[in-house]
Amino acid sequence: MPIRVLVADDQAIIRTGLRIMLNAQPGIDVVAEAADGREAVRLARELRPDVCLFDIRMPVLDGLEATRQLAGPGVADPLVVVVITTFDLDEYVYGALRSGARGFLLKDAGPELLTQAVRSAADGEALIAPSVTVRLLRAFADVPSGRPAAQPIAPVTAREEEVLLAVARGLTNTEIADTLHISLSTVKTHLASLMAKLGARNRVEIAMWAYETRRIIPAT
Repeated sequence: MPIRVLVADDQAIIRTGLRIMLNAQPGIDVVAEAADGREAVRLARELRPDVCLFDIRMPVLDGLEATRQLAGPGVADPLVVVVITTFDLDEYVYGALRSGARGFLLKDAGPELLTQAVRSAADGEALIAPSVTVRLLRAFADVPSGRPAAQPIAPVTAREEEVLLAVARGLTNTEIADTLHISLSTVKTHLASLMAKLGARNRVEIAMWAYETRRIIPAT
């Protein structure tokens, strides 16, 4: 079955370009387009696509609020959202990821990275544009001293710690399996356990927790 994608952007030429690039890839099918956030939410709820590709700045309802309504905290059956924008601004990255987005890309990322982001998101992984990753993780590491770090509901095992750090460094499931010399199914089992213990909904939130608790401090 192809990966079904909903594209939302207020500029028709951008929507057309994204549709052409994605439909040219084997196993990806753009099933609908929306010109504003409200229409995007309606179509997403109606069609239940595998991946929603949302611009951040849209009329009526912006991409962050659309993401929050479809994938944010409290959503019982969240959809997969990848946010794409021309604005390489930190507050958009933080807002998108905290709203439930599974990936964040710039519009100049190119077809290869765009396709990788869609496939990764559909496969339960996450991709953040390399150009914003370093600043993003540095900011997550900069936790105010007076803010208590969230604690897992059960102790994290030594192997789960290894998987946690690998996720925070941006490794895919396959790369984690190769690095730790374990099976892909074992990686997924550890990820599921980590999400349950940390109250995380996806691997992005696992990575955020690793940096917020200073398990990794990126170089300045």
